[in-house]
Amino acid sequence: MEKGKIIKGAFILTGANVITRLLGFFYRVYMAELIGAEGMGLYQLIVPVYMLVWSISSSGFSTVISKLTASEKATGRKPSLILKLSAAMSVGASVILGCFIYKNADFIAERLLNDLRTALSLRLICFCFPFMALSSCIRGHFFGLQNSLPPAVGQVVEQITRMAVIFLIGGILIPKGIEYACAAAVTGMCVGEIVSCFYILISLFTGAERKRALKGRSLTSACKLILAMVIPLTLNRLISSLLSAAENILIPSRLEVFGLSKTAAVSEFGKLSGMAMPLIMFPSSFLTAVSITIVPAISESCAAKNTRAIKTTSEKSVLFATVTGFGAAALFLTLPGEISSLIYGEETIGDILFMLSFLCPFMYLNVILSGILNGLGEQMSIFINGLTGSLICLLSVWFIIPRFGIYGYIFGSLFGMLITSALNLYRVNKNSALSLNLSDFILKPLLSSALASLSVSRLKAYISPLFSSALSALILCLALCLIFAFSLILTGTVKKRDIAAVISPFLKK
Repeated sequence: MEKGKIIKGAFILTGANVITRLLGFFYRVYMAELIGAEGMGLYQLIVPVYMLVWSISSSGFSTVISKLTASEKATGRKPSLILKLSAAMSVGASVILGCFIYKNADFIAERLLNDLRTALSLRLICFCFPFMALSSCIRGHFFGLQNSLPPAVGQVVEQITRMAVIFLIGGILIPKGIEYACAAAVTGMCVGEIVSCFYILISLFTGAERKRALKGRSLTSACKLILAMVIPLTLNRLISSLLSAAENILIPSRLEVFGLSKTAAVSEFGKLSGMAMPLIMFPSSFLTAVSITIVPAISESCAAKNTRAIKTTSEKSVLFATVTGFGAAALFLTLPGEISSLIYGEETIGDILFMLSFLCPFMYLNVILSGILNGLGEQMSIFINGLTGSLICLLSVWFIIPRFGIYGYIFGSLFGMLITSALNLYRVNKNSALSLNLSDFILKPLLSSALASLSVSRLKAYISPLFSSALSALILCLALCLIFAFSLILTGTVKKRDIAAVISPFLKK
């Protein structure tokens, strides 16, 4: 896979993510007005069930198909066999899970979700599981073929369909009561999945390659290969989801042990997870897209035994992650109150945002390292390393929060992310022999971020009195980004050829 294709694919996915997030924001605002806070509350109870089924039946298969499609293509084998087998397994698992949830909807609603009114929505959502599984598999196939456009467009189509459905049926179902209001929102989700699935399925058949493959793989060997990779990946995401759910349940109660009232504890948790963390994660959108696109790139290089390409792709990706991580850390470290005020209209999460800024370099690096390890076939390492970090976070929730409050959790998360990143970096280095120059990868980005932070801290005193809080926040954020970018070029961290590599894919016809 050429470096230009990685960059272009990442930009396409990032563009789709931004569009989807913007549409999702307006969709949530419209839904909140339409079905009310109680309806939104019921809807949020359904989402974890949906995500759990996705984690078990679909998430691992998408990554595995992406990797194996690229490697099969590179060695002259038929990538279609991998897609067919994986889709059969994924859809089969989703059907089994859907039947189980449909049959036990009343029990799940009453005993697990603590609200019998969600039973109707649980039954409705079961119908979209097979379509969700199939579309996830086909998306992975497209990523393996180095074609990010159909998955990106499918993502936008799904969001637009959701909005259209809730607009069309909301007026019919919502007057029937809160149970049907929630069902209307779930129906939009289901129809969005189905339409997106048909779109990407049509894209698969209309854009299928017609070249004859040199050789095929036996059914048995293909099944063994898929299962060997998908089991640790699925376990990793399933356990991560369960541990994350445990954290979400425990954090408010441990904050009460720290001394907060129940209302204050829930409020503090809401500031962390619902307000501050989404801001910290937003700059990593492009890194997530890069992580997806480098899986087939490295897998293809592994199949061709092109160690130089593996090494080069890994080094460039790690450099990009550290640069982005230090830049984001400088932004949130320098302007936490201003950013909080700009987004939420008040500085309520400024202190939390300041503390979370130290997570950025390790969090962003880990996104890229996970993509590299997936491409290298190191799914078991991802599972073990991720489990280690998650357990550290969970232990910090139980033992540190009662002594230091929410900052104890942030410290535990930082330590867990540091350990996970170190373990992932060790595995990547062991498999690709990285040549990570400490000056280029750490010192220069750190120096550039420090210069940008100090400059904007001084500039803040002159800008803030002249403009409104929102406008001054925008000016200061832009100034910090420009100073940071200029410093990267000045120190040689980013070179002319790197800038040309980003631009050139979009100049080619």
